[in-house]
Amino acid sequence: MISVQEADILIKKQQLHLPLESVSLADSVGRVLREPLVADRDFPPFDRVTMDGVAIRYSAFANGTRSFPVDGVGAAGAPQIQLNKEEHCLEIMTGAVLPKGTDTVIRYEDVEINSGVATLQVDQIRQGQNIHCQGEDRQKNSLIVQVGVQISPAEIAIAATIGKDQLLVSALPKVAVISTGDELVKVSDLPAPHQIRSSNAAMIKASLEILKIKAHLFHLPDEPASIETRLNQLLIDFDVLILSGGVSKGKFDFLPEVLAKLSVQKHFHKVKQRPGKPFWFGSKEGVAVVFALPGNPVSSFSCLQRYVCPWLSTQLGITSRGMAYAKLTDEVNFKPDLTYFVPVKLSSATNGSLLAKPIKGNGSGDLANLTNADGFIELPAGKTTYDAGQAYFYYPYR
Repeated sequence: MISVQEADILIKKQQLHLPLESVSLADSVGRVLREPLVADRDFPPFDRVTMDGVAIRYSAFANGTRSFPVDGVGAAGAPQIQLNKEEHCLEIMTGAVLPKGTDTVIRYEDVEINSGVATLQVDQIRQGQNIHCQGEDRQKNSLIVQVGVQISPAEIAIAATIGKDQLLVSALPKVAVISTGDELVKVSDLPAPHQIRSSNAAMIKASLEILKIKAHLFHLPDEPASIETRLNQLLIDFDVLILSGGVSKGKFDFLPEVLAKLSVQKHFHKVKQRPGKPFWFGSKEGVAVVFALPGNPVSSFSCLQRYVCPWLSTQLGITSRGMAYAKLTDEVNFKPDLTYFVPVKLSSATNGSLLAKPIKGNGSGDLANLTNADGFIELPAGKTTYDAGQAYFYYPYR
């Protein structure tokens, strides 16, 4: 067996060379941006009024004027208007261009308008108030969003503002999710007493949807010749194969043998971790990368969240994936010298710390226990007691 750290290194050495593609703005949410978003003009592009009210020249207020005849009204979306008389004012709306000849906006709540004259109801105002100055946020040609960000509604707003109706993004890898085993039936089928429905494949496919990867589902029976024929074609058709089951020591665990026969290089088989020890990883150079996860649902889920999804994020070019640590709320005792992935429920302390409460389950087959947790906390090997209050790396799945 190898350590979790060694498994990480071997996985990271495998690289996909994904091309770029242009997608519509509407289809880009969740994709990985591969071009910088640069301001095509100042942000905001003009001195923008931020409150409905009246625009004045501050020097008139400084000279003692408190009542200002109204000379006109400026609306958002209308061309800039002009104040010609210093002691007068213009009514102006939120989002409008600040009128030429004015430098201060007084909100309606602070004036009273009667017979076309706006009279101040406050004693103090500040020059330049209620104005969002041109270029205050970003200046023309400045970088706003860098390459490698997973596009969210915030980036959509920027792209729309700078007139980008198409965005350059990472092309998505072709991924096959493959369940194995004669005990599995379709989700829509009624299983016999000795059968179960194929939950791992559905779980893996759903996890990849977060990265916008549309995986294709396949199933292999426990028959070596059939496995070899199907895998041989899948290795040709897909960039990444994610298998579930068939990699342990059972008499019907044929995958390692068949993968070797198909010239898929094994980089490791078995990791010093619980759950997920039988994890198999390999590649066929220039063809495909293969993750063969254990069949027990919590083992499969842990390996997916710990290794596969982070690796795929890197291949897509995501540079904004943050590191997260959480503190244990309870002491955990674990005797085997293995890295331990513990399901935890997340909360936060008043000091801002993330708190991870271990959720006890019934082992790697307890799929239902995952619904009580928000993620996994990774407890490193080499210890038997993990104290409450100690922080460890956290992998969220919710």
